[in-house]
Amino acid sequence: MGLLLGALAGCSQRPEPTVDAFLQRHWAEPLPPQGPPPAAFSPLEASLDPDACGQCHAQQWASWRTSLHGRSVGAGLLWQLELMDRDDGCLRCHAPLAEQGALLALEHHWADAPTQPLPEYVEAGLGHQGLVCAACHVRGHRRYGPPSRGAAAAGAPHGGFTASAAFEDSRFCSHCHQFPDDGPRIAGKLLEDTYRQWLASPYAGAGDGRQTCQSCHMPERQHLWRGIRDPQMTRRAIDASLRVNALGGGRYEARAVIRNSGAGHHFPTYMVPKVELVFYLHEDGSTRELGRGTIGWSVDTGLTREIADTRIAAGEARDFRQPFTAPDGDWHVELVMRVNPAEHYERIYRDSLNHADQLPAAAVPLLRQALAEAVAAQYELLRIEASAPGAKRDRFPRTAEPAAARTDRRSRPDGA
Repeated sequence: MGLLLGALAGCSQRPEPTVDAFLQRHWAEPLPPQGPPPAAFSPLEASLDPDACGQCHAQQWASWRTSLHGRSVGAGLLWQLELMDRDDGCLRCHAPLAEQGALLALEHHWADAPTQPLPEYVEAGLGHQGLVCAACHVRGHRRYGPPSRGAAAAGAPHGGFTASAAFEDSRFCSHCHQFPDDGPRIAGKLLEDTYRQWLASPYAGAGDGRQTCQSCHMPERQHLWRGIRDPQMTRRAIDASLRVNALGGGRYEARAVIRNSGAGHHFPTYMVPKVELVFYLHEDGSTRELGRGTIGWSVDTGLTREIADTRIAAGEARDFRQPFTAPDGDWHVELVMRVNPAEHYERIYRDSLNHADQLPAAAVPLLRQALAEAVAAQYELLRIEASAPGAKRDRFPRTAEPAAARTDRRSRPDGA
């Protein structure tokens, strides 16, 4: 399903010289206002509202609505805007259009708010609609996109579009997913470094194995951008195994090996998500937790120091070893992996709510909503089991399955 199928399948397209030249101009900061629309444009063509785009690009619009791009201005950002007297750079990626910035400046009474009414093509709710279609595809009311997969035709809507290979190049995504060298760092590491992680991965090489950001996160040009909040996407990123080794004298070690076999960047790529590993011992109908491990980059909520970095680079693996004691008998170890996609934010929200009396009144309900959404995003990724060494037969699977696919639903240690 391509971006330019349907109504755009045959749009006339103008060539663009090079990816570098296109990106330098396309993401020039700050993005300029669109300016007056062409006289021949209907109000629908001139509108920057994603709903207007969806009138013709229904499939792309429907996918975008379900994506994080479509929710990049949510409670987690809006409560912070209540504390600001100007935009401190958040909108650069969360709501990049100049028109969106103007609407939010008016809403929050920032000093740089426009003094004149905004043009009719700027819908009142645009500031809250996140990374909208126009942020990537419209400049000066001209349309831009990847080369068409269909035949060109004359008389295309909104004057056709400018085709650029940049839309299929990972550098396009680096505008938001890679901080510059002088960007904020902790322990010498850029807070956002996904593009360079990809560059260092096997997927960035030439040849059949090359995978771009788009080929994973926009397969067949679908506007999904699935990531760690999606269990199926996360499950495809890793291989997991579990075994138990005898150490003697009733002592054992459970060894889990987690390999980043499918993500073209660190797993997870930056500080917000965490993946928790919990080891359980099941014996004689009882369950005992043995210990925990974490995959992720943990930093303090003030963004001043690193706590730990256990992320797994693309193609690499990490061992998690859990020692324990157990008697002879019929027992097995279970590894449960849970994903908290917003763990870092969750800590920030809880810390901030401890000082709710010092926050603007309008920020508090948004903050509570942001916390509830962060908690609701958690999910169980998989469970795998390993028998005691020397057991007559291995009754438990050593290969990982998504939790949703399991039919054997033993009572869960967490009571879920």
